[in-house]
Amino acid sequence: MKDERLLEMQVFKAVAGHGGFTAAATALGVSQPFVSRTLNHLEKRLGVALLRRSTRQIHLTEEGKTFLVSCNKIIGDIEMAEGQISSTGSSPAGDLRITAATSFGMDQIVPLLPEFLALYPGVRVRLSLSDNLVDIIGNGFDVAIRMGHLQDSMLLSRKLCHLQRLVVAAPSYLARHGTPQTPDDLVRHNCLQWEAPMDHLNHWPFMIDGQRTSVEIHGNFQFTSGMSSVELCLAGVGLTRMAEHFATPAIRQKRLVPLLADFQAQDDTAIYAVYAKERHIHPRVRAFVDYLLEKFKQPPWLK
Repeated sequence: MKDERLLEMQVFKAVAGHGGFTAAATALGVSQPFVSRTLNHLEKRLGVALLRRSTRQIHLTEEGKTFLVSCNKIIGDIEMAEGQISSTGSSPAGDLRITAATSFGMDQIVPLLPEFLALYPGVRVRLSLSDNLVDIIGNGFDVAIRMGHLQDSMLLSRKLCHLQRLVVAAPSYLARHGTPQTPDDLVRHNCLQWEAPMDHLNHWPFMIDGQRTSVEIHGNFQFTSGMSSVELCLAGVGLTRMAEHFATPAIRQKRLVPLLADFQAQDDTAIYAVYAKERHIHPRVRAFVDYLLEKFKQPPWLK
């Protein structure tokens, strides 16, 4: 009797990864009814619901989340086993699933992809940009680009470069409201604020009399995406503490002015490439991480 379990896992993984039956069918090159029948048969055989379906989207049940982790591991092990035999000495190939924060991904990762894809034409990149901290293993990602501090010991990481933030404002804002001379002056200025869960970044660090201290800022605009704060800062709405990959080029172009440089505190955070611990790292994952390490050896915004 033909064993269809692997096929069912691949279909379920595609539905979960693409967020719907139609998108999964397109990715797999099969019909939408085939995907639906396969998932129905899988759920019936397992005796549990893996998906909650609505008119517009699907959501994984708790059982579905658990099953997806196993599917990712099993399918990944099969791909790796085949790759070790059939791809020895050949170029990396197959799907490379990447996740990154929206602002850094659009500004720094997307511009690097054309060259990477040209170097490795057998690789198919699937990029997901989100400001939410995603479960790499549970959601089937190969590599995540993360900023800040790392805590997950189940993952491997490679530091790409240091991450520094700079307090900046547009010339138009400073012309209307004046330039802060000390961190204490920030109480009189409109400072753009992060919303939870990133609201810890609303405490700006400074060095005052040799001591590191933080100033809680306030303003009339709150955001969840760093890109929106960049646009409003450039438009002269308020001050922000901006990642240097955005700030440095804008300062060079005189679109932004650096502030409180004498009180600058060095950040102890960095940008990392993060991936799952495996006995054998898949060639396409290794190739992409090595590519990023080379590209960020001298960060593009510092060139």
